[in-house]
Amino acid sequence: MRARGAAAGVLPSELGSYQQAVRLALTNDLITASRPRPGALEQVLHWADQLTRDLRELFGYTVIATTTQVRVVRRLDAFDETQRLLFAKKGKPFDRRRLAYLCLVLALFQRSRVEISLADLVRAFAPAANTIEGLGFDPTVGAHKAAVVDCLDWLVERGALRLSDGSLDAWAHDTERGDALFDIDHDICAILFKPARPVQHLTSAAGLLEGSGGHGPARPEDTARRARRLLVEHPVVYFAQVEPEVADFLREPGLAADLARLTGLAVECRAEGVMLADAGGRFTDKPFPGRGGAVNRAAGLLLAKIADLLEDPGERSSVKFLDLPSDADDQSDLLARIDSALPRAGVVRELAWAPPPAAEPGAVTPPSAEVALVERARLTAMVGELYEELGAASFSIVWQHDPEGLLDAAVTLLTELRLVRRHPGGVLLLPAFARYRNIALALPDRRHNQGQLGLHLSPSLPEESRS
Repeated sequence: MRARGAAAGVLPSELGSYQQAVRLALTNDLITASRPRPGALEQVLHWADQLTRDLRELFGYTVIATTTQVRVVRRLDAFDETQRLLFAKKGKPFDRRRLAYLCLVLALFQRSRVEISLADLVRAFAPAANTIEGLGFDPTVGAHKAAVVDCLDWLVERGALRLSDGSLDAWAHDTERGDALFDIDHDICAILFKPARPVQHLTSAAGLLEGSGGHGPARPEDTARRARRLLVEHPVVYFAQVEPEVADFLREPGLAADLARLTGLAVECRAEGVMLADAGGRFTDKPFPGRGGAVNRAAGLLLAKIADLLEDPGERSSVKFLDLPSDADDQSDLLARIDSALPRAGVVRELAWAPPPAAEPGAVTPPSAEVALVERARLTAMVGELYEELGAASFSIVWQHDPEGLLDAAVTLLTELRLVRRHPGGVLLLPAFARYRNIALALPDRRHNQGQLGLHLSPSLPEESRS
């Protein structure tokens, strides 16, 4: 096991600065001179050596740090449906077309070229896209052009491309006359896509996960790294959903002390699980509850309605309780869905990385935990009550005529925060949901003069969450 602790050698007077650098590195996919904000790159580079050692020893992560950018290359133990890191300018997640286009565009950039025009890029990109069945590119199709624009905007935002002349919008409106010229930063392009293994050797997406292709039981140090990764990457980790050996490491005081010192957050360990509590919103991409607009507010009020349901003896008797599925069950289903879209032709079979073998009969499984099932009909009725009590207009112009859409968005947020889990016919309530049972169903209020809808909470309830 490791002899060093987290932030070893960092002076107490400098620990806060180091912890802020750690949080910046772990919450941003790429740090440059202007991203996420001016000054962030210098702050992280100041601690680059210490950061590299700690993230390698604690999590097995690799830190790529140069004078112009910093990126943490993670090692994933499992996929989850919240790992959607690519978003267009307006906040819409990339679809499969945009992801495919982005990979094809990056593949076109040759080191010999320092700049490229949009017209040249499209001329080289279109034949490659058209050779892929079901993808294709047609410059007369608006959706295809919009996907290209989103991909290039994404690259410009991260500094991989710099617009030196012309306009993407002009090209989108008129592909014959419009054009743009980009400077290429090959160093950033090279670190944006760094899979754990060559993708042409994969027979399953499981090959991208840590430990794929290994044999025999996991070493204790590897299990400890997995436990730390779970805690730092997820809002909350439930003991019932992980393997017993991982749960044992999560309960260890030393692990909690390391992560608290590294991140500056508080580790909370309860009977059901463990979490890093972020009272200041410094280590999250989804603050909850708080100023998050109509979806954030509706999700909080929905939790209050659910808490009322469970606290009412007459209503609680009608609630069903089911065993909480393990993470392994969710992982098998998700991998099957990912692999259903894997192209089989052209996969290199030598040294191929395949899915890990199934668990042997009689293997130790984590104890099950019973959780409440809230049916979709109940959730729909709850949202209807909120619209009646607060008025449809209080949920913003986007959602005031779409309560079902708002319900879907709120459930998605709560799922990503690991407060509920989707289940056929409704949602399963995960234990951490009880932290928010004291959210008061209050009329919308405007806070900090920012026009944001707020939530009133019990004074003892911290504003925290991570995802």
